[in-house]
Order: sequence, then C-alpha cells, then structure tokens
Amino acid sequence: MFVSGFTFIRNAIKLDYPVKEAILSILPLVDEMVVAVGQSDDKTRDLIASLGAKIRIIDTLWDENLREGGKVLADETNKAFDAVSDQADWCFYIQGDECIHEKYHSHILQQMQLYKEDSRVEGLLFDYAHFYGSYDYLGDSRTWYRKEIRIVKNNKEIRSYKDAQGFRKNGKKLQVKPIDAEVYHYGWVRHPKYQMAKLREANKLWHDDEYIDQKFDASKDFDYSEIDSLKYFEGTHPEVMQNRISKMNWRFDKDPTVKSFGLKLKLLYGIEKLTGWRVGEYRNYKTI
Repeated sequence: MFVSGFTFIRNAIKLDYPVKEAILSILPLVDEMVVAVGQSDDKTRDLIASLGAKIRIIDTLWDENLREGGKVLADETNKAFDAVSDQADWCFYIQGDECIHEKYHSHILQQMQLYKEDSRVEGLLFDYAHFYGSYDYLGDSRTWYRKEIRIVKNNKEIRSYKDAQGFRKNGKKLQVKPIDAEVYHYGWVRHPKYQMAKLREANKLWHDDEYIDQKFDASKDFDYSEIDSLKYFEGTHPEVMQNRISKMNWRFDKDPTVKSFGLKLKLLYGIEKLTGWRVGEYRNYKTI
C-alpha cells in the first residue's frame, strides 16, 4: 500500500500556523508528503523543506481573483492533490492547523488497508476536536463541524469542495467509511495578536477590505471571550504539539458551565447532548 500526504500553506510563520506539527503528525503514515507552498512573506518554504526526505514541495502562486467563498483554498488543495504520486492508493489530506494524535496511527493504517480494494469506499471520515482559546478547551456548540473527510482514494475526479473543508467527486458527495480517529483542529489556538492577524488574512478570501477593517481591528488583539459554548479537554495532545504547547504565552480562562445561547440554540444543544443527534446537521458525505 502506497500513501501520499498532501497539504498547502503560505505565510505559516507570519501567521503562526502549526503546519510543521501538522505535517509531522501524519508523516509516519505516508510514503511521500506533497506540500503546495504559496509565495510567502516569510521563511515558510525553508521550514517545510527542513522536515525530511519525504517532503516534496511544489511552489504555487495563489489566485487573488478567487476572492469569493474561500475558493482559492480549494484551488491550492487541488494543486497538491494533483501532484501526488501515481503509485498512491490513498491520499491523506491535512490542513496547516490540524494534527493527528499518534494513538490513532495503527488504526488509520488498518482501515486504509481494509478498504484499499473496496471500490465502494471513496474516502475515510474522521471525527473532529476543535480547540479554542487555549489547549484546555474545546468548542462544543453547533458552530463547529463534527466530522469531515481527510483520506481519499487517488482518483482525480475527486476535487476539493468550496473552501477546502471537504471533497466531492464530479460534484457529488463521496461515499465514505467513518473510522475511529479524530482530527485535532488548532485553528483557534494562538496568541490573540496572531489570531487577529490570521483572521484578517483569511477573510480576504471572502470579503472586501472595508468589511475586514470593520470586523477585525488590526490595532486590537482577538477577544476569545466571545464564544457561545466550551467544554474542558480531558485527553492528551499529540506528541508533536508538546513543544508548541509548552511555549504558550497568553492566558485564557472561561467557565464552561456558562453558555451564551438563545432559547432555540439552547434547546438544540440540549437535544444533541442528550441524544447525540444534531438536528439539521450539514453532511458533505455519504456514509456506507
């Protein structure tokens, strides 16, 4: 079985993306790691090149005309996906702020081997843990998606969808098998100064400059306190994240028993926590 990893990134150092950790978290599972490195204002390319012999960089230029709906993110994802080896049976996608805990490695390999020859299975579906504010809290409201595809068959009819959250094949949802593994998403855990800079940069892919200046004041740090619902994280973080976590230099505390819901969302939250059913949940996949 041959497995290709793939991802995209630019300005990782400037915007404090844990892309090094993201790549290292799946490197033991892949035979190659294709990274589409966009033209950057920092030493992102050098950082990626330092991660070992499995790394294969393709240099890209982001299409700034795709300033709508985050389409450029899907475009960059597809550039990396198209560059993976023809030998690949499976392609493992990881974004620059995601990690896989090493405790899942053996299970992931087992599942890829199990479904490698099953033509019905086009992808593998992961659960998600969304960290927020610090490494001790998880977002647990309807704001956060609960599952997404992160491993796909090497079929170039499969394309990154919308803003690169998931994938589709010829515009149709992929048929996937859920697996017992979780993606740790660290997109909302960085120093408040860097978080504001990241949000300003990311929103350029959706909105005009006037909107960004009104919504995300560059002179201020991001305020993590404005969140509807959190819970304590009770597990361990991936080994590759330990050094980054030890250098955390800001403080975030919030009582997770205090929720900021309206009546309708409070009811939906209660139903989900009681039954596990998320009413009206969006699913960009078909489980088989």
